[in-house]
Amino acid sequence: MKVNYSILLASLLTSISFGAAADLQCGGYHLHAAENGWTQINGEQVTSQKISFLAGKEDWDNVKTDMGLMPSRDGNNYGFQFIKRDGKSWLNVQLLQASMDAPRVIGSFPCKKVAD
Repeated sequence: MKVNYSILLASLLTSISFGAAADLQCGGYHLHAAENGWTQINGEQVTSQKISFLAGKEDWDNVKTDMGLMPSRDGNNYGFQFIKRDGKSWLNVQLLQASMDAPRVIGSFPCKKVAD
């Protein structure tokens, strides 16, 4: 059976607070599960999204979501990695640059549930 992970992510993000719709705030980044199954970050829909289970089985308490936003409103390209493990979640963000010699710009932010 083929699983649509985009829809499952939307379900995950909206069911984090016992079935009530909830968004996540991770530092300066606001994550919202849109109705189409894609994640929106600060109001922009990501351009790529891949969901992996950390435990090797379908366990929504141990999940990793890799997302890209290319280009964003500010003209830069970003890579996002949302991780939820054992009830805690955080967002890793990297500014993607064209030059491999450029220093990496990476941030990691704890996430908390917020009302939409």
